[in-house]
Amino acid sequence: MKNKNSWQISSRLVKSEDLNHHGTLFAGRMTEWFVESSFAAASMLFGHPENIVCFKIHYMNFKTPIQKGDIVHIAAKVLRVGRSSFTVYAKVTTLNHPDQLAIDGVTLFVCVDKNGKKMEHGLVLDPPTDENEIKILQDLLTKKP
Repeated sequence: MKNKNSWQISSRLVKSEDLNHHGTLFAGRMTEWFVESSFAAASMLFGHPENIVCFKIHYMNFKTPIQKGDIVHIAAKVLRVGRSSFTVYAKVTTLNHPDQLAIDGVTLFVCVDKNGKKMEHGLVLDPPTDENEIKILQDLLTKKP
């Protein structure tokens, strides 16, 4: 079944409790938000969040520090589907610097049944046409785990 795929956007305010010992956004908190947003993108495409689990964070590149008081925008989109998997790309910007990529990365989710066994989801996506999305997928496919 072919489904409509689009960017899912979430926003977060960076508060004092989100900071590390350097006074910038703690990587662990950002990872939580990143995976959560990526999960939402996979769930919105598939429609059954109860059947999706995170399998692997391929990578997260932290490019610039994020400060207390910043509002982060996380945009996530499924770039590829396998028989039971969803490959999700996410990118993070801030309200103050919307054109500066702060973080980006790729997470892999798998569809499972009620017993936790891998199951096919039946989705089909058109290949990406955006040059950046094509490059991300090509890079992923040529990297070794």
